[in-house]
Parts: sequence; structure tokens; C-alpha cells
Amino acid sequence: MSLRVTEKLRSLLIPSTRVVVFTGAGVSAESGIATFRGAHALWSNFRIEDYATPQAFLADPLKVWEWYNWRRREILKTDPNSGHLAICEFEQYFKDFTLITQNVDGLHDRAGNQKILKLHGDIWETRCPLCGDSAIDNDARGEPLPPLCRCKGRMRPGVVWFGESLSEVIYEHAVSSAKNSELFFSVGTSAEVYPAAVLPSLAKQHGAYVVEVNIEKTSAADFADETLLGKSGEVLPEILKYFAAG
Repeated sequence: MSLRVTEKLRSLLIPSTRVVVFTGAGVSAESGIATFRGAHALWSNFRIEDYATPQAFLADPLKVWEWYNWRRREILKTDPNSGHLAICEFEQYFKDFTLITQNVDGLHDRAGNQKILKLHGDIWETRCPLCGDSAIDNDARGEPLPPLCRCKGRMRPGVVWFGESLSEVIYEHAVSSAKNSELFFSVGTSAEVYPAAVLPSLAKQHGAYVVEVNIEKTSAADFADETLLGKSGEVLPEILKYFAAG
């Protein structure tokens, strides 16, 4: 792929620029992870009410955990793609960098990113609803099920379920980062799931240069200064070439 960026974007590709990358399911889809909506998506084959609500967990924690462990095993069959790896290089290049993701699969972690705000949680985290203890559990077997906390409470997956609010601390940090950014990339997200969907427009309102990277234009295009059409695994590595040029 040969990509030409605008002079404005090229001028911002310097280490001192304050940068935010905001990612969605499209980035993970390039690694083979099923999205939640659309043809062949998870919610086309499973009922949200049965697997991704607090009520579902209370009614049948074993059923919920078996489903999440199936998803964990599917994730382990995949690897970070070149888009994930490019974003890791972004973090290493820009002195003030924040990655905000709607994805829960942990592929950004496996790619090497460390400055990550996980808006919808982490499928590899277990959390106790009773005492609040949490831990990272990379064992997709997860035996015995459901896992038990030291306080004897049933641990749950550390993701944000339908009917739950995002972590206030994480979301406020994401909003602050978006407002403070000079260059904001919206990558592989439809920008239609709220409240995360407001981040590109917030960045724009506070003076950031907003770039959408996606296989097609989305709602984020309404706020973008430019849209780069293509897979993140193709577009982002091309942007890296301008780092050295700068």
C-alpha cells in the first residue's frame, strides 16, 4: 500500500506532539476476532441477555464463565496484527501518548503497548463483586468455574456488561486525554457506541487534528480533518514511514 498524507498531518508526526489513538473492533477483526455487530458477529449468534449482563451472571455464573472462556480460547488462537504493532511504535515515538481502546481482548498488551485506557474492561481480568479484588488470569481453562475470590465470592469477568457504566476514573482520563491531544487518531471504530463515541468530537472541539483510519467512512468522519481509507494494518505502518522522514 502506498499512502500519501497531508502536509498538516506530516507536520504533526514529531515526537513532541500530544497524541491519542482511539481503537475499536475493526483493529481486532484484522486479527480474526469476531466483532459484536454485523454479519457473523457475536450478537447474531448469542443473546446479550444470556451472557453479558449482571443479571445473566447472577442467574447462571457457570454458563457465563464457560462462554467467556470459549472467547478467551478463540483470542489465544490469534496474534496482534501489523496495526497493533504500529500503534506500539506510536507509543515509543511520541513523548505524550495515550491509547484508548474499546477492545477487551488484550491484543494491544500483547503487541507491547503500556499506556492503555481500556474503556470496556479486560477479558483477562477477574473481579470480585463482593470485595472488589481483581487479578489478571491468562488461563483460558479457568478451572474451577466459576473462580472464587479469597473472600469466597464468585469472581466475574472484568468487562463492562450491558446495563453497567464505564469506569468513571478511566473514562474521565480518556476525556482529559482527548481534550489535551493535538493529534487524535480514530482507528477501526464506528464511533457509534456511547459514551466513547464522543471522544473524536471532543478532541476536535479542543483543537486537535483528527484523523480517521477505517475501511469505510463512519460517524467519526463528521469530525475528522482527514480520512485514510484502508485496514489499520496497512495504513498505520505507512504512517510510520513519515516518522523517520520527519
